Amino acid sequence: MGPVIGVLADNSKSKYGRRRPFMIGGGIVVAMGLLVLGWTREIVSFFIPESDLRRVLTITLAVFSIYLVDFAINAIQSTSRSLIVDTLPIPKQQKGSAWASRMIAIGHLAGYGVSTLDLLKVLGNTLGDSQFKQCTVIAALALLVSVGVTSWAVDERVLIASKDSDVKSGAVKVVTKILKTTWNLPDRIRAICWVQFWSWIGWFPFLFYSSTWVGETYYRYTPSASIADSSDPLGDIGRIGSLSLLIFSIVTFIGSVFLPFVVRSPDNDAKPGQRNFTPRPPAAIAPLAKLLHSSKPDLLTAWMLSHLIFAGSMFLAPFVRSLHMATVLVSICGIPWALACWAPFTFMGTEVNRMTAPSTILANGSSYRRLPNASDEFSGPASSPSLLRLNHLDRDLEEDEENEDSSTGETAGIYLGILNLFTTLPQFVGTFISMIVFEILEPGRHPELHKGEDVEGKGEDDVVKKVTEGPNGIAVCLFIGAICAVGAGYATQRMKGLYKRTR
Repeated sequence: MGPVIGVLADNSKSKYGRRRPFMIGGGIVVAMGLLVLGWTREIVSFFIPESDLRRVLTITLAVFSIYLVDFAINAIQSTSRSLIVDTLPIPKQQKGSAWASRMIAIGHLAGYGVSTLDLLKVLGNTLGDSQFKQCTVIAALALLVSVGVTSWAVDERVLIASKDSDVKSGAVKVVTKILKTTWNLPDRIRAICWVQFWSWIGWFPFLFYSSTWVGETYYRYTPSASIADSSDPLGDIGRIGSLSLLIFSIVTFIGSVFLPFVVRSPDNDAKPGQRNFTPRPPAAIAPLAKLLHSSKPDLLTAWMLSHLIFAGSMFLAPFVRSLHMATVLVSICGIPWALACWAPFTFMGTEVNRMTAPSTILANGSSYRRLPNASDEFSGPASSPSLLRLNHLDRDLEEDEENEDSSTGETAGIYLGILNLFTTLPQFVGTFISMIVFEILEPGRHPELHKGEDVEGKGEDDVVKKVTEGPNGIAVCLFIGAICAVGAGYATQRMKGLYKRTR
């Protein structure tokens, strides 16, 4: 879905901008999907009387809503990230991505904070008669407000329609464009995508199962805890694990705020010691300022170290025997997660802007470059002179004249969509690995792995067994993810070598 939305947005000639219509449309679909998910039972009950059919249709509608939200949210993520690439010059790509990371962290904090409240006591039945319904309403409203503010606040550059420069592309051309671009990625962008691929095989089990792992660890190894005494074992596990994710989000937010100040931003051609460095610091502090600046790690090094920090934490997962240690490991991962939400998009934005940097700035602030029709699937017959593709705002003139790195970001959508593809595919790989691991090691499924334990009981209370022997399936998945994170670190190291050779 990401690459398709990217191609369509890149070539959209809407007067409202290339990204804004997809953001708004995606936001409305996601909001509707969340509300349908919260009221699935009531919607089906309105049309179908009590029967087995109603139960089947309720489950079907709930699954459909989940997939609808999953697909539509990709449109919002792709286009909102593309806005950063479209509107910011290369030197500001790191700042833009860092602020996106901060907003993500704030969203995590707000989401976990709201979920920990007893909304029925706070709001009554105003937004629904259950905690889940009220959470879906709050999430839908928050998303619509966020998309609305972004759409109102950001001035987009508009793609100008021309009779000869562009032809309408059908589904076949869109798919062909995606496949051809994916197969012929520039070396640096391909390197970014492969780092993302390996890192997300590691992040997938963490993001999906870490809270459950913390809760299971508590019930497995805390003597005073007994799952048999709980009337809602799944709920208790979720609530215990949510505290670790709340701390994880706090660490992520702190990291996203302070790390950009201690990490050097990617630069075009300047040497590391000259990037974003004030040429005339006060004489008294010039040596100290130069020393502090030169000691900053570059973003590639910080990204590589973040993979290793995550791997080191998750390597310990199978050996954890206490709630506090599990919480500490989950919290530590907030630092690499801050970089995971920031670094790949910074590099991708920088590379896309380098490829689409304008060759000429016109007197009215517009920019243009020649488009070789042979390499552009969406271009029509050549015309003379070269056609104006993007209309820059007049207020961009001064910035564009002073900054050679200003760009149009024409292909931001498709490349960020491809990056999203390399983020999504690892989830299928992770799901397949988790399925195999859980089939073998899930508590209660294989008595021989849990000697001395009663694992033959049935019912909801047996969803999680308090066992002290045998491996934990989730911990094993986290361990496998750590191995893949080491692979991501190696891929990042190779990416550093590529950057040195092609600088």
